[in-house]
Amino acid sequence: MSNRVNPDLKKELRKFGEGDWNDCFNCGNCTAICSLTEKDILFPRKEIRAIQMGLKNKLASSVGPWLCYYCGECSETCPRDANPGELMMAVRRYLTKIYDWTGLAGLFYRSKLALFIGFLLVLIAVIAVGYVKGFETEALMEFGHLFEQYVILALFTLIILPNIFHMFWLTIVKQKVKAPVFSYITGFWHLIWNMFTQNRSLKCETGSFRWLEHFLIVIGYLLLLFTTVFLNWFSTENNFIIWLGYIVCGLVFVFTFDFIIDRLRKKREVTKFSHHSDWLFVIWLFLLGLTAFIVRLFVDTNLIDNNLWLYMIHLIVIAQWGILLVPFGKWTHFLYRSFAIYFANLKKSALKREGKL
Repeated sequence: MSNRVNPDLKKELRKFGEGDWNDCFNCGNCTAICSLTEKDILFPRKEIRAIQMGLKNKLASSVGPWLCYYCGECSETCPRDANPGELMMAVRRYLTKIYDWTGLAGLFYRSKLALFIGFLLVLIAVIAVGYVKGFETEALMEFGHLFEQYVILALFTLIILPNIFHMFWLTIVKQKVKAPVFSYITGFWHLIWNMFTQNRSLKCETGSFRWLEHFLIVIGYLLLLFTTVFLNWFSTENNFIIWLGYIVCGLVFVFTFDFIIDRLRKKREVTKFSHHSDWLFVIWLFLLGLTAFIVRLFVDTNLIDNNLWLYMIHLIVIAQWGILLVPFGKWTHFLYRSFAIYFANLKKSALKREGKL
């Protein structure tokens, strides 16, 4: 894989986050202090050096930025105040743009105007659907249920899976990583486990509470998705499903509200700077849980027919979340990080096979 120098790489990366790559003089403190670095995976120093040298291909093939959970310790102890933790956040946004075949992820990360137009178009489309359906409650709820099912299928088959395969192509295939076939199989179960638990973050100095918050949000979000999409929560009369939905909605909007307050206070290193994608992720996830909770409450109290605007708001939030934020926003970090760990383990297996580890 060619490592041709791209002199504009640093300039391009500045569009994806805070910080100046020239502040770092590669002392290695960030790598030495990080509890997640390993002998063969030395981030963030390695990635920052590649950026300073303009090695775009080397950066694109790296899994290191995804292995960082941004506890903030590296930024707090950096002797140059280069903020390596935030630099890694910018790299992750940039890599999301590299993997995405549509080009929309990069556009939305760089341009607030483009993202606003996208949100506005989705809002107009949902209102247009409401008009076509005559703003009739049952018809709109049936449409919303089918929309969630089909949009999930479309996103995963047309956007997310191709992007993950592109990531695999850049990090494994083009790097000629020759891992044993058995490691692909055994590593897959570790991939699933880490995807749902994100247990590697427990090694970070931020402690177990931050991990627990993330874990409960992930579980709450996935269960909310399951109850609304597959169990048809808004139309069911099963009391167990109804109360399950209330509980998972509560988990989602309570803990995301705590994240919003944390970002507003800016007391921790990790929340001192917030990209617009960070805000959109937590706010829309909060709205997702809150509006779903309120809609079901109005269904149970027979008030929804006279307050259909509440369901319309929920449907707009769902549509904007599913069409824009899931495939092209920070939500993808959830998947890319999990697959990066999987690919990193494949690289380790290949090195062990060759006797280099």
